[in-house]
Amino acid sequence: MFVISIWSLIFMIFFSLSFLSFLMSAFLLVKSYAFYLSWTVFSWGSTNIDAILLIDWVSMIFMSFVLFISGSVFFYSGEYMEGEKNVSRFIFLLAGFVGSMCLMILSPNLISILLGWDGLGLVSYCLVIYYQNFKSLNAGTLTVLSNRIGDVLILVAIVWMMNFGDWTFVSWMGNDNSLIFTSSLIILASLTKSAQIPFSAWLPAAMAAPTPVSSLVHSSTLVTAGIYLIIRLGWVYDFYLSETLMVLSVLTMFMAGLGACLEYDLKKIIALSTLSQLGLMMYSLSLGMVKLALFHLLMHALFKALLFMSAGCVIHGFKGWQDIRMMGSMMISLPYMSSCFVVSNLALGGMPFLAGFYSKDLILEVSLMKEINLLSLVMLFVSTGLTVTYTFRLIYYMVGRDSVISGSNNFSDGWGVMVKSCVGLVMFSVFFGSMISWMYVDFTFIMVPYWMKNLTIFVCSLGALFGGLISVSSYSLSMTKFSRLLWMSGSMWFLPYMSSQPLVNLPLSSGYNIMQFSDLGWMELLGGQGTSSKIYKMSNFMMAMSSSNLKFFILLVWIMLLMFIFF
Repeated sequence: MFVISIWSLIFMIFFSLSFLSFLMSAFLLVKSYAFYLSWTVFSWGSTNIDAILLIDWVSMIFMSFVLFISGSVFFYSGEYMEGEKNVSRFIFLLAGFVGSMCLMILSPNLISILLGWDGLGLVSYCLVIYYQNFKSLNAGTLTVLSNRIGDVLILVAIVWMMNFGDWTFVSWMGNDNSLIFTSSLIILASLTKSAQIPFSAWLPAAMAAPTPVSSLVHSSTLVTAGIYLIIRLGWVYDFYLSETLMVLSVLTMFMAGLGACLEYDLKKIIALSTLSQLGLMMYSLSLGMVKLALFHLLMHALFKALLFMSAGCVIHGFKGWQDIRMMGSMMISLPYMSSCFVVSNLALGGMPFLAGFYSKDLILEVSLMKEINLLSLVMLFVSTGLTVTYTFRLIYYMVGRDSVISGSNNFSDGWGVMVKSCVGLVMFSVFFGSMISWMYVDFTFIMVPYWMKNLTIFVCSLGALFGGLISVSSYSLSMTKFSRLLWMSGSMWFLPYMSSQPLVNLPLSSGYNIMQFSDLGWMELLGGQGTSSKIYKMSNFMMAMSSSNLKFFILLVWIMLLMFIFF
């Protein structure tokens, strides 16, 4: 009970801070205010190292959502992590994760952004390897090495910004062409954190972490850090990399949708859905729809955290099973959790009047008004249909059909801490989409033909139909004609294999060879031990010479005499 009270206290503190941040964001938006707080830490030549905080409505509303979801995850962890020996370590790691995210949100300075950015990568590695087995170690290594690429790119951007004497985003307001290289580095670094192609393999692998970590990391913090960084950059829509971002985002959405439709691991399906939604956010950013990307980022944080937490309750109830083929009958055994699970899935699929509907429908309809490539537009709507397909497939496997495991209906969700922690997220996932759209979204006029207006409904209905057909069909993939094509589609186009070789095996094997060749080879002869042996031999020689000093003196006299005679 003492641990539960600690979690409850943390939840109340985070919820209070979240409420205050939300009120402040509404005030700053209405008054059109922004606070820029700066103080100089020290000066270095002609360059000042400043600690800067940028407080505006964007940073405040995003931080309010991060704090609210973090508080819910802390409260949820009180029961989920009950019985763990290292609960205090888990609390400190989660607190460090939230602190790093808040530092990155409030800072427009590249140096302090790097502190928060690198803090996210380091703490996420510690959380992914929390269970300390071979699977979590491999997943954590892939995660930290993929994110390290973004860290290096931001470091290079910091070095390049020394040419301008300023590391803040304020210097980008003039849209100077000389800063294009720095912006390119930051956008490429954002691709690593947001797991866009070709850096997509680490996000499903990070599911080795505990479920509370997954609900926090993959909803509103780590994976959205790259999206938020581009939102703060502001003028990506007027940038020559926007077309590249569009291509990568559409491919990411399509790949993740295909993989989720053919996957059977519950947490990996949810991770692939996160990857698909990140591609949608990046797609809206590539078209210059910055507010809509932020809107969908906030809505995605709500229903994805609820989806992970309800899935964690299901895994907890099924005694650790994550294979959806072994589950079922949730409406009987877990009635409340099945309701939360269905609501979060429908919000993910864009069911009307839920949180995901307002942001996804706006992005799709505004995309129809843009002058963009027809192929990318078709892949966007196909990916949206795939989202509904794997959503209804998941609902059927978990809720609609009978359970495969006998005796799995003997447990109930009751009214425990994990159930209570989902209450607020359910209410927010149902009602908060319309509220935020009234407050922050200013798209009042959308003009598209009638058939385009109904295109989203048609694609979603077709996706629901395909999801039902895939669910009820009981064919084996290994017996079909397209088994290799389906295997490739379900394996994320072999990105995990291609990422693990150059990112994990190659650096580790190269490091081992370098250690054998240099540290245990030539460095032994030319380094510490080799130098020690040479000094030891020299000292013995000097001691021998000093012990026979008369003979040595006569030898020197003869040598000098010979030199005098012959030279």
